[in-house]
Parts: sequence; structure tokens; C-alpha cells
Amino acid sequence: MMSLLQRLKSSGPKRLLALDGGGIRGALTAGYLVEMETLLRQRHGSPQLVLADYFDFIGGTSTGSIIAAGLAIGMDAQSVSDSYLKLGAAGFKKVLLPFKARFSADAVRAQLQLLFGDRLFGDASLRSALCVVAKRADTNSVWPIINHPEGRYYARNSQMPLRDVVRASTAAPTYFIPETLDVGGQSGAFIDGGVSMANNPALTMFLVATLKGFPFHWKTGEKDLLLVSLGTGQWRQQKLPQAVSEANIIASAAAVPDMLMQDANWQNQMMLQALSRSPTAAVIDREIGDLSQDLLTPEPLLHYLRYNATLEAHALRELGLPQLSARAEALRDMSDADNRRELLEVGLAAAKKQLQAAHFPAAFDLPMRT
Repeated sequence: MMSLLQRLKSSGPKRLLALDGGGIRGALTAGYLVEMETLLRQRHGSPQLVLADYFDFIGGTSTGSIIAAGLAIGMDAQSVSDSYLKLGAAGFKKVLLPFKARFSADAVRAQLQLLFGDRLFGDASLRSALCVVAKRADTNSVWPIINHPEGRYYARNSQMPLRDVVRASTAAPTYFIPETLDVGGQSGAFIDGGVSMANNPALTMFLVATLKGFPFHWKTGEKDLLLVSLGTGQWRQQKLPQAVSEANIIASAAAVPDMLMQDANWQNQMMLQALSRSPTAAVIDREIGDLSQDLLTPEPLLHYLRYNATLEAHALRELGLPQLSARAEALRDMSDADNRRELLEVGLAAAKKQLQAAHFPAAFDLPMRT
């Protein structure tokens, strides 16, 4: 079996998987992953295939980093889903820390310990490259922390416990207190990577995989680079102007995280659709449409797939989930762990409808094993 470095430096097409942040709505992402793994197993005639076998580079922000790390260590999608539901139930129990956070991080740390143990970020058990996107609050900088053995900061990053790196990416302001990490002999205060334009980490991962400053240096092209991006739910904002203008300061502040997440999502999609001929291209707005007539480069730089479920009543009915249509707005809550099983159900139903084998070109099939 080749080492991680050998795999990352080998010739041939490369496959990336990017997972959004979104609190407990990560359960929706888990549903997509279960269906995607089933599709890829059938495609390759390999019932034991896990997503880390197919994807060379897996990454996530915030709640997406928990799932990404689970996949990167070789867990199958169903096991990741089961573990995530347990973690969500424990992590989002309200234990108010006055003027600091709504939830205690101790429960999250305990669950991450159970999931990842004492495994280091550079542990040889990681079967794919991993990117955990966090934000260092004391310097206001976004950090895509990667485990590539030739990375500039690998010697430092590789010795950090995997559970601590993931916890740093999930320290959402007002939800959890910041996580302090020792980064090269100095302490850094890290908060949720979702408080940035990388809450959807797809564009960041594309840049990490291709820019010369990073160690991957992968070839671009629609037959050379596959990027699959999974969301945690979307919807169209519809509020009366008066309700917005008359909102109190607490309500306005509470709305900021989701506003940032939605902005990050659409900005990422717009850029990646403009660099590809995506078969899953979404309408960005009524002015530019789905960008199917636009391409910023002479040839596509990648094959880009984006999947997300719409948390609106009509969309849930179309998925065959009429019993959830009245709860569409409630399901958008990022911190209500009681929604986790319903969100998983939405993800499974949406994946069954949206995922198509034809979306995954034969150019990215794994070599036949002998």
C-alpha cells in the first residue's frame, strides 16, 4: 500500500471533497455521504470501498471538519453518520457560561476524544489528505490546516492532536469559547472557520490543491481535478423590511452568523461555476443565472459538483417528506440537536434525488485492482 505522500504525488486525476459548516445541520451532509458512498461502491463493484479510498483530499469547516476527519481516517460513511449524531446530541446541550458562550466545549472535547483518541494530525492512519479550516481570532487570519508531509508547516501541524485541530474549527463565537492551540511555540486563539468566506471550504481547497505556495501542485482541468462540495441546507431569505429595521440588537447579532454562511456559500458557488462546466450548476441570481454561458478561463479548470438541500416547505414535499414541510424553518436552526435525525432524513432523500452516476466522469474512476 502506498504512503499518503506517494498517493498525493502520484500521477493521474485527483478528487477533492469539501464539506460546509452549519452546526447540527451537518447531519444533512451525513445523509449525502451515505448515499454517495453507496453510489461509488456500486460503480466500482467494491462493497468495502470508503470515501477515503476515492477522494484524495477531504476537508471541512466547523461541523464539516468533524465529518471530514472521520472520513479521512477511513471510517465508512454510515459510521461517520452514527458518530456525528451522538456527538451532536452531546455537544449542543445548553450549559450557559455567562457572557461567554451558550454551550460548554467539554462535551464536544469528550466526544472528539472518543472519535479520534490520541491520534495526531500527522498520524499515518489518515488515509487521505485532510484540510481543517479554522480562524485564528487573535490575528484575524483564516488557516487551512493540512496534513501534506511536504507542507511548510507540517512539522508543527503534524504533532497537534487531531481532536484539538477539529475542535478549533468548531469553536463558533457565542456558541463555544475559543480554543487555544500551541502553534510553533506560541499560543493562538482559534474560532470557528465558518466566521469567514471559507464556511464553504470548496474554493479554499481548490486553491490549496493548485497554488504554488501549497505543496500539492495538482494539475487543473476538467479531466484532472474533481471537486465535490456538500452543503448543510439553504433557503431563500424572505423577511419584511420593517421586521429587519425594527429588530433589536440581540436579534440582529444572532442573524449575523447565518448571513455570513449564506454569503460564503453563494460566493464560492459563483466562482467555481465560472471556472467549470458544472452539471449541477445552480442559478446564482436572476441577473447572471447559472453561469452556463460564462467561463473565466480558456478551458475549465476542474469538474465541479455542488449538492445541497433546500429547507423550504415546498422543497421538502418534493423530496417526499410532507411530514417535515411544516418544520422547514425550525430545521434551519444550527444548534437544535433534536433536529439531527430529521436533517439526516432530508440529506438522504435529497441525495437520492440529486446524485447521479453520470455526474462522476469515468476519468475519475479508481484503477482496477488486481
